[in-house]
Amino acid sequence: MSIGFQIFKRERKASDELIEAFTGLPVANVSDSMNRVFAAGPTLRPMHASGAMIGSAITVKSRPGDNLMLHKAIDMAEPGDVIVVDAGGDLSNALMGELMLAHAINRGVAGFVLNGAIRDLDAFVETNLPTFAAGVTHRGPYKDGPGEVNVAVSIDGMVINPGDIVIGDCDGVLAVPLEHAEAILASTMEKQDKEVKQMATIKAGTNDRSWVDVALKEKGCKFPE
Repeated sequence: MSIGFQIFKRERKASDELIEAFTGLPVANVSDSMNRVFAAGPTLRPMHASGAMIGSAITVKSRPGDNLMLHKAIDMAEPGDVIVVDAGGDLSNALMGELMLAHAINRGVAGFVLNGAIRDLDAFVETNLPTFAAGVTHRGPYKDGPGEVNVAVSIDGMVINPGDIVIGDCDGVLAVPLEHAEAILASTMEKQDKEVKQMATIKAGTNDRSWVDVALKEKGCKFPE
């Protein structure tokens, strides 16, 4: 038995057309279209300078502070992939730094989601490869394993499967289950359209705010005489 120390092929991934359709959509609006109950946690923050992230997930389950399987995942990555690592959120040792980042860029990796720490922060800012991590430390990683590649992982209760669409912006990270991606996309596009129209009324000063008092009255709120 090699449970806990094994590597799988990814059996599915999003089409280029589906990735393109999600590109540029705010994470917040996609999250709303998933009923606001999915998130990779508020501790995962951007470590790059600016910009959004999107790609198909390669997943890694790693012992805290160990990056052996992360090295393998980078070697396996296809251009446009996002590598998602569940390392338990431990910040004692960095999972990757400048050298691994450079190798990943050469491989065409589109971004990283690391439930753990990085080091060489300046390199992440300068190269601006979208990277979301839980923290920063100068202490380097171990390379012993165990770990697994392309298995279901969970970060702060959100499950990410290999091939899911992973998106990130300044609000955080979200995984869109591939089997529901088309429906989530349609719902998000509908929400986007409504928000564009709402913003237009706000700028014009014609937005209807009567709903606020209605909601307060329904809750029995006392108003000033």
